[in-house]
Amino acid sequence: MTRESVIVAGVGMVPFSKPSAGARYENMAPAAAQRALDDAGVAYSDVQQAYAGWVYGDSTSGQAALYTIGLTGIPIINVNNNCSTGSTALYLARQAVEPGAVDCVLAVGFEQMTPGALQSAWADRTSPFAAFETVVDRLTESGTADLPLAPRLFGGAGLAHMELFGTRPETFAKISVKARAHAAGNPNAVFRDPVTVEQVMASPLISDPLTRLMCCPPTCGAAAAVLCSPDFAAAHGIERSVVIRAQAMTTDTASTFDSGDLRRLVGYDMSVSAANAVYEESGVSPSDVPVVELHDCFSTNELISYEALGLTPEGTAERFVEDGDNTYGGRVVVNPSGGLLSKGHPLGATGLAQCAELVEQLRGAAGARQVDGARLALQHNIGLGGAAVVTLYEKTA
Repeated sequence: MTRESVIVAGVGMVPFSKPSAGARYENMAPAAAQRALDDAGVAYSDVQQAYAGWVYGDSTSGQAALYTIGLTGIPIINVNNNCSTGSTALYLARQAVEPGAVDCVLAVGFEQMTPGALQSAWADRTSPFAAFETVVDRLTESGTADLPLAPRLFGGAGLAHMELFGTRPETFAKISVKARAHAAGNPNAVFRDPVTVEQVMASPLISDPLTRLMCCPPTCGAAAAVLCSPDFAAAHGIERSVVIRAQAMTTDTASTFDSGDLRRLVGYDMSVSAANAVYEESGVSPSDVPVVELHDCFSTNELISYEALGLTPEGTAERFVEDGDNTYGGRVVVNPSGGLLSKGHPLGATGLAQCAELVEQLRGAAGARQVDGARLALQHNIGLGGAAVVTLYEKTA
């Protein structure tokens, strides 16, 4: 690469929790940020900029979260990009360090959610999601109109895959089972108890083919990462083993709304474009990547994302699942953390929690979740409205 490598110097997060047990963001976010600083071995006074990501909150929530760590006068930029907020903060932090504008940046994401928060947000028909509402109304059965928009969208995307390729509902259930099995080794995950395909299928139907156990839960949590330049790392004795090899962010094109394909309405084309840009920049093939954290807000989206990221050719995701190629012993371990389905999905924190998991994997510090010999790791985070961020990490030492 001709551009300067950006080092992931430190990562940190707090255990995710149900809203009923969640702490206030003013407590969670500083705790996650401090863990990332301690992991990097730097003080907050060494940080030159901070990007704070959150979706539900007051203006300048980033300042409220970080002022408890220190009042150093640095720029604190608040970021809100729906479910891709955390990785958008990471993207901006990387862009600040890479050209040498600054040497050390903190990205922190957090969310203090309440029960039903996602449903109430997506039910607002005067919101920026009006365009999605119009398309999903046209492409789905009229009887679904009273359901919250998110499960209608992602359920409809699953139905589209079923109609195109013969995918069975049980395949989506197997993804949820896999998520729980992976989360069993993650002390930061909300749901760590195993489930069976039968239990997933028997849980209440939300929006065909999605049952409750195929949907991520509202969650409270926070995560953070410290990025720095090689010169800063050398001067401060920082471990330089994990770098961002490539990264891309995309937004919607006309195909999202004009294709008549609900897979595209939930970000398939954005994900394809971002992933392809990363592969082209890095010279890495999807077949070279042994571990991936991807955006499994619903089990249908995990399956669709296998194909969008090139982990398996379009139309073959069901076989990919049936052959166990998405877990330990298969071709690639997808969501070793348990993913959004089991770890939880505090919107602003999700992208940075994915970052933390993959950095631990590349350091060989993931414990029971460790993917043996991983030297490359891929992250995929989307937000409808929309944005997709794909990041490739590399172990360099």
